[in-house]
Amino acid sequence: MTEKPTVFVVTGPTASGKSALALAFAEKRGGTIINADAMQTYDAFPMLTAQPSAEERARVPHALYGVLPLRENLSAGRWSTMAAAEIERCVAAGRLPILCGGSGLYIRTLMQGLSPVPEVAPEIRARGNEAWQEMGAEAFRARLAERDPEVVASLKPNDRQRHVRAWEVLEGTGKPLSAWQKEEGTPAPWRFATLLLAPDRPWLRARIELRFDQMLAAGVLAEARRVFDNRPDPTWLGLKAHGAPEFFRHFRGELSLDYARRVAIDHTRQYAKRQMTWFRHQLTPDLVFNPTANPDLGAPEKLLDKIGV
Repeated sequence: MTEKPTVFVVTGPTASGKSALALAFAEKRGGTIINADAMQTYDAFPMLTAQPSAEERARVPHALYGVLPLRENLSAGRWSTMAAAEIERCVAAGRLPILCGGSGLYIRTLMQGLSPVPEVAPEIRARGNEAWQEMGAEAFRARLAERDPEVVASLKPNDRQRHVRAWEVLEGTGKPLSAWQKEEGTPAPWRFATLLLAPDRPWLRARIELRFDQMLAAGVLAEARRVFDNRPDPTWLGLKAHGAPEFFRHFRGELSLDYARRVAIDHTRQYAKRQMTWFRHQLTPDLVFNPTANPDLGAPEKLLDKIGV
């Protein structure tokens, strides 16, 4: 039997050092880094979402960074299809595919295989967003619960994106999303080797604040202002990039820049905490690495040997 090609996964909470470690791995093993972060897939906020620099991209090949305009909708299923194509390109070229990012649900979807949910027309999604706006979150949720109570029970009350997703699947296919999710997907044709970065919380909180301040010093406010001035549709998923909602409120005169900064940092820290909770319960990594005691991110070759890549 032919051995399955290996896909190396570097994941963990935001600001934990995934990108730097993945870059070192790619240089050691002739790898291509494939983005596994939802927000980094969009092209509007390269600085705010901490996408690789031009110098880093010149060192090793990168894929799926900044490839979608804000107006496009990204789901775990769509990303998995895109990532699978990039993995196959790497395998064909004899390179090691390295998934790097903290969107755990996306990574798990790729690993476990896709449920066969058909694509839904954009106009149906638009009608769903309009219904959410007109009805309000509570009424929309109640109406959806009449038709798909199982999926509604799993959603947070104000999560518009996932409520509208469930609604559009119902409208577009006539079948509840919960029913589609129970159908088995096609297993991935690769072996996954997963490295989870699990830093100490105080260290990570400090890193998040430092990185945000470095972005401000580098001009991220101007980047956000360019997007704001183009009057983007507030329903676009890419506008959830950490810092963007707070900057937009600052531009509208609702928050001072200092307060927007503090709120953005707090929200990012809360998100990192949720990420770690998800990883602890939903992911079984091959190796857990704590970068807190290893500020140089350890010796990449030793980690690669430990995980068998």
